Amino acid sequence: MHNIYLSAILALISAATMAAGTVWRHRIMRAGASPLRSMRRPAWWASMGVAFLAYAFQAAALAFGSLLVVQPVLALSLMLTLLFSARQEHRRMHPEEAFWGALLTISVAGVVLLGRPLAGTREPLAWEWVIVVISAVAVVAGAFAFAYRRPTATQSLTYGITCGALFGYQALFSKVAVDDFVTGGIMGLLTSWQLWAMLLAATAGTIVQQYAFAAGNLGTSLPAAKVVEPIVAFTLGIFLLGETFRVTSGAGWAATGASISIMLISAAMLTRASVR
Repeated sequence: MHNIYLSAILALISAATMAAGTVWRHRIMRAGASPLRSMRRPAWWASMGVAFLAYAFQAAALAFGSLLVVQPVLALSLMLTLLFSARQEHRRMHPEEAFWGALLTISVAGVVLLGRPLAGTREPLAWEWVIVVISAVAVVAGAFAFAYRRPTATQSLTYGITCGALFGYQALFSKVAVDDFVTGGIMGLLTSWQLWAMLLAATAGTIVQQYAFAAGNLGTSLPAAKVVEPIVAFTLGIFLLGETFRVTSGAGWAATGASISIMLISAAMLTRASVR
């Protein structure tokens, strides 16, 4: 059932849907006097429906491909959000945004086409899952302990890194939960503890994200989150699920590694350009 091209297409649809929903919610929030008042509007709930549709496409993408395929393509949601926002405001993207957005797109294509990721066939052992859960809890607890009474810039960076890590864990849990659904149907999904771990990680990540935003320095927290999320997801997918790239030569590994590095740098720089 593994098909990297179908997975990439579904992930791209998810990224575009996610970006459209983000721009819509941002427009609604700007029109409302407060978040609570905006939430009373039917349009806000409709925009949340778009967000859930994006998650559905993401789940479908994970059913056909690995984290090494889906996560890079989802990174394009940042560039698409800026593009849709510019069109909605009847303006062109800033040249710096356009440059880093184009570089991000090219690097993502490089990861998928040059790396040709393979699905993992490894079944994680129980003690490995215990380590994963403990490490996730330790990341959150450690972040709050470290950030306590620190300067706001340090808090912003710390919470941004933590937010990205949690969404990386969420990607892992999502992949396993989707695989359980593919093999066991709805009952396989509902009895998968990774489904509930995914929901918990998503909730925790959202809460930590609010702390990062409250610290005030978006130019620090957002790039940190965008860079850390794929790194964590990649690491967990490779070592826990056995995912890998279909690369056999040194030149191929160099090209794939360069694509990944450029992707991470482009995501960080694009985020910084968007919040200046």
